[in-house]
Amino acid sequence: MKIKTVIDFFEGFAPLDTAMSFDNVGLLVGSPETEVGTVLVALDITPEVVEEAEAIGAGLIVSHHPVIFDPLKSIADDSVVYRLIKKNIAALCMHTNLDLSPDFGVNTCLADSVGLKNYGFVEGECLLIGELDEQMTNRAFAEKVKTALGCDGLRYTLPDKRVRKIALCSGSGGDLVELAEENGADALLTGEIKHHYILEANMLGLAVIDAGHFKTENVVAAPLCDRLKREFPELNVVTSERCTDGIHYL
Repeated sequence: MKIKTVIDFFEGFAPLDTAMSFDNVGLLVGSPETEVGTVLVALDITPEVVEEAEAIGAGLIVSHHPVIFDPLKSIADDSVVYRLIKKNIAALCMHTNLDLSPDFGVNTCLADSVGLKNYGFVEGECLLIGELDEQMTNRAFAEKVKTALGCDGLRYTLPDKRVRKIALCSGSGGDLVELAEENGADALLTGEIKHHYILEANMLGLAVIDAGHFKTENVVAAPLCDRLKREFPELNVVTSERCTDGIHYL
């Protein structure tokens, strides 16, 4: 199958032109005319993921984070881009366009994982808001998130606050504290939040759960792999086993 067929598939639910203006998405390495039989799905393209792709004979890696973000001034022989080119492996990167997909994307996968219902995006924003089946303490919700995402640890505030309406933004969404509170959320679930935003949330009475950038976004990998398998049964589609953020907790 040609890579352009896979690109056309993404255009159906996460069009490239819906990516945010700062982003760099699409086929960043390789040609759309290249034929592939095996595809590797990973959150990030690291040297380990490139090795994994080579080992399984994958001609294409579909990732969330762009392998090229800022303009390249040089390509060192130990860089990921150099390795991809040398091994003739293409890179299709779907970032904020996949975050913002209302039908199937990173944030909707995160919402499904933690049990949110009746969710939707705040208009013009990357913030998703939904509801839990029942009210619970933020500590109980944090425990639910930890189990659902397989976190070894996470950070949370206001353990005794009762929460039901949840705002979430996968990855780095700490700057959405005020927007979450303005939309009536009891808590904000995200993957990264700076200290001053935590203090702001405390003053607003908004509970926070910081589950880690990787854990809040990697939830899309396995469902995306399954979706590609259903759409293209002739392709061998594999979820990466070597993609990790390398973080350990004491």
